[in-house]
Amino acid sequence: MIRDHDDPLIQARLTNLKTIEALGVSLWPSRFDATTTVSKAVTEYGPKDTATLEAEAPRHRIAGRITANRKQGKAAFLDLHDGVERLQVYIKKDNIGEQGWELYGALDLGDHAGVFGRVFRTRTGELTLFAEELKFLSKALRPMPEKYHGLKDLEVRYRQRYLDLVANPETHHIFRKRAAIVRGIRRFFDDRDFIEVETPMMQTIPGGAVARPFVTHHNALDLQLYLRIAPELFLKRLTIGGMPRVYEINRNFRNEGISTRHNPEFTMLEFYMAYADYTVLIGLTEELIVGLAKEVAGGLTIPWGDETIDLAPPWKRIGMRDAILEYGSRLPAPPERGDLANAETLLALAGRVGCEGPERYSGNAGKLLAAVFETVVEPHLLHPTFITEFPVEVSPLSKRNPENPDFVDRFELYIGRMELANAFSELNDPVDQEGRFRSQLEEKAGGAEETHPMDEDFICALEHGLPPTAGEGIGIDRLAMLFTNSASIRDVILFPLMRPRS
Repeated sequence: MIRDHDDPLIQARLTNLKTIEALGVSLWPSRFDATTTVSKAVTEYGPKDTATLEAEAPRHRIAGRITANRKQGKAAFLDLHDGVERLQVYIKKDNIGEQGWELYGALDLGDHAGVFGRVFRTRTGELTLFAEELKFLSKALRPMPEKYHGLKDLEVRYRQRYLDLVANPETHHIFRKRAAIVRGIRRFFDDRDFIEVETPMMQTIPGGAVARPFVTHHNALDLQLYLRIAPELFLKRLTIGGMPRVYEINRNFRNEGISTRHNPEFTMLEFYMAYADYTVLIGLTEELIVGLAKEVAGGLTIPWGDETIDLAPPWKRIGMRDAILEYGSRLPAPPERGDLANAETLLALAGRVGCEGPERYSGNAGKLLAAVFETVVEPHLLHPTFITEFPVEVSPLSKRNPENPDFVDRFELYIGRMELANAFSELNDPVDQEGRFRSQLEEKAGGAEETHPMDEDFICALEHGLPPTAGEGIGIDRLAMLFTNSASIRDVILFPLMRPRS
């Protein structure tokens, strides 16, 4: 039984469905052999004038969803939509016959229909298909959104993405751009001899990043498992095994907060390049994103809200401490180099600039420095900026800088005031790596919720020899936000996580 079957609008549609059945028409046909699509027809014939179309008289079978219906006596105009483009269809009773005309009368907005006929232009110049045959393909038993070409309720758009796609053509364009981004990434790395691989999404030890995992259970093995928070440790195992250039476009899961830039389930590109350091990846990243911008966004000057981002290279590169001093100069009490000297001075600075709960990092100079950076610098990084020189305390998998072992060879890329990429020269000293894992365990014992667990097998893998390697992760969802000028990550994820309705 149809839910809400007593709704008069649904009742009317059910009545029309019975009318179609009485005509001997299949209610739920299995196929329609179209010769082209609405979008292809508009692209191919849209540029042609009336005389050219009359001379060519192209005939096609085309299917789509009915988005408009204008009856004029014994003739009518329908609009067929394929999600991207619209094509007008001219229906005349004398052409489609009595049964076809009755079928037309039982169609509702939102129904799927197929037509066969000749493409021409009306006297007003609109591209149109003159129907000689009308086929019923599917009934929409529920009415479409009231404002058919502009469903604005974000709650409905995210929960019922199918209605968003039906009502808002711009949503189609967002996800077509997202698909183009992924295609471009694959082409970029395939052309540079990287191999695309797949790594486990269920793991016995959640590693490769510092984040809270989702927990699940394997019944047959009676084993607690974790959904992947990052593929890093498995990708590095492959590099150890003799695959010098690997990449994965992966789904990750982090049991953390939800915001306009965070979704618990998200997509990342992660890649590893043997015999390279993080400075090589700076150039590679710049080349990748500049190329994608030209291909997907149409250029290097892109809109971002009410502002404009300039992606023209070369991009700015600056160390974390220097960035704090540069952007902090705008504060009423600007930080000085001495404020960055140690944990005690950093704790005082963190309190002064308004960091949230800095006391939880008391005694940890690296985490305090990172917290100050997030508060003082991140809100100003509109244009592409590589932030380098990260403290070792917030980089458990990165190689130490040989000149200053308190810092690591790492960068994060910021565009649009959000982190887009994170990369570093990979730590390949198994003794150092085990020591950092143990430091993370001590932090966990002290109450820290987000720490990296010990992974004995990964240490064993490192003991077999990881060559000098650089690795990087790039957030594809945020990249899609950037190239579609989308304010929320939910706008670029087809089915974002939503709290269930009661």
